[in-house]
Amino acid sequence: MKSALQLSLVSETYPPEVNGVANTLGHLARGLAARGHRVQLVRPRQASEGETQDGIHSQVLVAGWPLPGYPGLQWGRSALHKLLRNWKRQRPDVIYIATEGPLGLSALRAARRLGIPTISGFHTNFQLYGEHYGFGLLTRLLTGYLRWFHNRTLFTLVPSPSQRIELQRRGFERLTLLSRGVDAELFHPARRCPALRQEWGLQEHDIAVLHVGRLATEKNLQLLVETFAALRRRHPDKHLKLVLVGDGPYAATLRNQLPEALFCGLQRGETLARHYACGDLFVFPSLSETFGNVVLEALASGLAVVAFDQAAAAQHIRHGHNGALAMPGDETAFIDAACELLEDQERLRSLRLNARWHASKQGWSSIIDGFEQHLLQASNDPQTQPPELAQRSPS
Repeated sequence: MKSALQLSLVSETYPPEVNGVANTLGHLARGLAARGHRVQLVRPRQASEGETQDGIHSQVLVAGWPLPGYPGLQWGRSALHKLLRNWKRQRPDVIYIATEGPLGLSALRAARRLGIPTISGFHTNFQLYGEHYGFGLLTRLLTGYLRWFHNRTLFTLVPSPSQRIELQRRGFERLTLLSRGVDAELFHPARRCPALRQEWGLQEHDIAVLHVGRLATEKNLQLLVETFAALRRRHPDKHLKLVLVGDGPYAATLRNQLPEALFCGLQRGETLARHYACGDLFVFPSLSETFGNVVLEALASGLAVVAFDQAAAAQHIRHGHNGALAMPGDETAFIDAACELLEDQERLRSLRLNARWHASKQGWSSIIDGFEQHLLQASNDPQTQPPELAQRSPS
């Protein structure tokens, strides 16, 4: 019989905040609690502190700084002494650090000082953001820091084989795969809502081209604009509507470029699931994802997905079977793939059925089982920890 673990989960973001990291951690925490483990959450204070945190046994709340360009999100401030006091009083069996900001760094330092087994997760490609915002030096500095950070944990969990290969090339060590799942009961084609489609100005056989995600430069959204323009040119006989779910700093630019598109803002829960199910074609041009939870959510909702052949799309899409893929960076092939999906309605229907069938088998249970095994491995083998944390961060 497995022994119950005392886990401390450290993250700058957690539900009800809406992003891929928070979504993943919420599922992992609830799943571990359901298996009898005691989960402590270390995070910044949120605006809605009245909401309960399902699956969380205790919390350590710290102050936070606003994260520029990310409304509602924040960096957690360093909490070294607070964590030392807390973990001396109630020592965790293992610590999982999900984010690498000041809070994550202070957790790493505290864990190393106390000799507590620690693993990390690589959830966000922050090192790529500098390239999108024109700061090449920032990219190099962030890559160096992230490599330094993760190489000082027992091992780092990454969500996709392509991500593992990329990080290995950059000198990251001890990388272990932990994929992601999807709630296939929440995200389901049965949530398709004719009334919502009518609000969008669509009839039964019209095509809703859907995008869900953060509206930011690093998401390669200019390609979404170009793809939709190509779809309209090549299929003038079809009534197409572009529907964007989400918000972000690039929203104003997109509104100017796409005056006829629908901007639905941030959606959650069943309302989000209904928006997915009301779509027909899901266009996902991002090249900066570690995984891309929205790809699985779209597949589970019965949408044909067009994406680049990496991260979640590489794992879960078979070109021509349940979606369409293009080689990363080949924008012409991406646009062609999207246009070809609308050439044959019966083929599109078949792809959508196959998408749902595949995603329905990608539940969270096996992912949580794998996470549990990684935690047990770390807690039972503290001798494998890397050398003591250096006194100073890398320059």
